Amino acid sequence: MEAPPTTQRFVIAVCSNKGGVGKTTVSANLAIYFRALQDSWPVLLVGLDDQSVLDRMFRLEPALPGEGHLKHGWAERCFDRVIQRGRYGVHFVPPPPDTALLKARAQDPYTLRRILDRTDWRGFVIIDTKSDLEALTLNALHAAERVLLPVSDRASLEEAAKVFTILDRARLGRDRARVVLTLVDRRTRVDGAGRDLHDRLEDEIARQGWPRYKNFLSRSPRLEALNSATVHPGSILHHARGTQVHGQMRALAEEVMQEAGVAPSAAVRADRPTGPQAPSRRPGGPDLKRALLRGLRGMR
Repeated sequence: MEAPPTTQRFVIAVCSNKGGVGKTTVSANLAIYFRALQDSWPVLLVGLDDQSVLDRMFRLEPALPGEGHLKHGWAERCFDRVIQRGRYGVHFVPPPPDTALLKARAQDPYTLRRILDRTDWRGFVIIDTKSDLEALTLNALHAAERVLLPVSDRASLEEAAKVFTILDRARLGRDRARVVLTLVDRRTRVDGAGRDLHDRLEDEIARQGWPRYKNFLSRSPRLEALNSATVHPGSILHHARGTQVHGQMRALAEEVMQEAGVAPSAAVRADRPTGPQAPSRRPGGPDLKRALLRGLRGMR
């Protein structure tokens, strides 16, 4: 029996004040793995940035003159008009050419939460934030049920501490945040005892008492190659099957899904994707089925 579309929404924000820690890599690939692992939960990706990475990765058709994007949805206080269906069955809100005006309209940190409440979307919402802790990022923190804090080195660990402080001061509860180790090279030794960077970061996170995901993403030449693609950055699921980072990304996605109370579909795990692909007003189509099947053959 096909599973009915979800009537719930679960919002995830990926946040760090430091660039180069893998925020967009985590956001984009979580979206793709979520769709592959449980196709009754649609996925909406929102980038609070003016970079084109997400647009290049997911856009199916060239942008049309006058096409709506994040800035228009923000002004209308609803994303319904600007949501597009993209590659891999992931829906996304196109990024704006700049975010200067958006920041001026985001001084109330609850604006994004109200926009999502007015948007006709049920399923996962993943918010990829800019490398700052300014108004738009604060809106993401206030809107999210779960905040992922990528940490790849000592500097990004210090930036994660700032987010926990913000959550405390805003009385949002630091328990909504989780550290995830990303792009850590386990060959990097950081002390005379030969301990690697990954272990030292784990020790410091434990000392601080911060919650973290047990699964992580290693630094990988294959992943760097996928992120460096000039036209369409590649997904781990579809272009890195059989690699260590593929297994790590799947395990992380399943761990986050478990926190959201969403179980991977047994039918999907068996390479037989079933169930509705997306709300009827944003149909998935046969290309989505083929994409999921191609990717999932490498997941068993």
